[in-house]
Amino acid sequence: MNRHLLILFALSIIAAVNGRELTEDLIRLPSEKFDFSDDDSVGTRWAILIAGSNGYSNYRHQADVCHAYQILKTGGLKDENIVVFMYDDIAYNPENPRQGVIINSPDGDDVYHGVPKDYTGDDVNVDNFFAVLLGDKSKVKGGSGKVVDSGPNDRIFIYYTDHGGPGVLGMPTYPYLYANDLNEVLKQKHASGTYKSLVFYLEACESGSIFDGLLPQGLNIYATTASNPYENSWGTYCPGDYPSPPPEYDTCLGDLYSVAWMEDCDVHNLRTETIKQQYKLVKERTSSGNYYYGSHVMQYGDLPLSIDNLYVYMGTNPANENFTFSEENSLFRSPKAVNQRDADLLHFWHKYRKAPEGSDKKTEAQEKFTEAMSHRMHIDSSIQLIGKLLFGLEKGPEVLKTVRSAGKPLVDDWTCLKTFVRTFETHCGSLSQYGMKHMRSIANLCNAGVTNEQMAAASSQACTTFPSNPWSSLSRGFTA
Repeated sequence: MNRHLLILFALSIIAAVNGRELTEDLIRLPSEKFDFSDDDSVGTRWAILIAGSNGYSNYRHQADVCHAYQILKTGGLKDENIVVFMYDDIAYNPENPRQGVIINSPDGDDVYHGVPKDYTGDDVNVDNFFAVLLGDKSKVKGGSGKVVDSGPNDRIFIYYTDHGGPGVLGMPTYPYLYANDLNEVLKQKHASGTYKSLVFYLEACESGSIFDGLLPQGLNIYATTASNPYENSWGTYCPGDYPSPPPEYDTCLGDLYSVAWMEDCDVHNLRTETIKQQYKLVKERTSSGNYYYGSHVMQYGDLPLSIDNLYVYMGTNPANENFTFSEENSLFRSPKAVNQRDADLLHFWHKYRKAPEGSDKKTEAQEKFTEAMSHRMHIDSSIQLIGKLLFGLEKGPEVLKTVRSAGKPLVDDWTCLKTFVRTFETHCGSLSQYGMKHMRSIANLCNAGVTNEQMAAASSQACTTFPSNPWSSLSRGFTA
């Protein structure tokens, strides 16, 4: 009798797990070992890793991607199934104090070694990313030509780290990546029937706006973002932080959300840790306790996928096999972080402070800092003036600052948004990575019914000239 009861009890557990009837995280004994290597339902694991910036002041984004690669490689993913997008101008940059080495934490090991250079330089662009995700080799230009040639039983993991703004993600090349285009491509991927489930980790300011009101349920896609649609994300391991990078570094080594999920992967057995468990730990660490130096980690799409084990997408480090997961957050919580948009200013400031008096290095750092500040002030004042020209001194700022309710997309007409961006840039210069913060204000002009003729007239009146420094240059084309 006891034997039959035990068999029935075991079958009930199996049925519950297979049927996804568990609403809470699955509890496992420390001695339990799960081997999914022979489970056909896992299929092939694919990954796309994207660092969407360039320049040494953005060191952290390529460091994040290199660290992510090491986690996947150690976890058992093959290079043929990992596609890496990174500009690759950091490891051997003259400013890098350790030539050929990239670190993602103050005491961290080199994460650059062995990383595939699939798409580098100007091959890191929106068109190639979409072609790779869709598995369309005919539309790939440059690079290794590697694409996600996935099948119906395969799992896909996408990790994207960069600057962002409401409804937009940066790229080292123009145009930038707009939220509506990304979500349409995700729908195309689903319609092709070439994956079983897809997990998307996104690090950027206002990153929640990329999926909020845009990513529908039913695509078997789970997305988590570093911030909600209205706030910045944060750099970490920055000069002046604790812990600080080694003294020879004058730039941030990582991003808070990204470091949180990767350092969690470094120490846990991903066979038994679920996406949901990691989400909770990362959410707590990224908040920095009170959100003053942190952000609200969000999740979108098909949330039931969060009960999947991380192993299904990332594999796991065999050295962590005996690790017992604890709900208690053992990850280090930085008491201070740096707003992503200010990380470049911090870099220039520390270069200036450390350079010898009267040296060319000090002069150059001062010039860079001044150029960046000049560009920021120009963009801020131009957007504000355009709002006042279109709606008056009182109503203008109100229109620009309007925030839509959660679950509603940034803009009704994405073509209008992109047209207005190009119109603004024609008269006022490039928005660049900093100017992405104003994308909501530009979207609000579309939502308020402003015509392109009105936008052109206001932009022309607001910007009789614009700074000629690289930040404002249109030599690389439009960001939309």
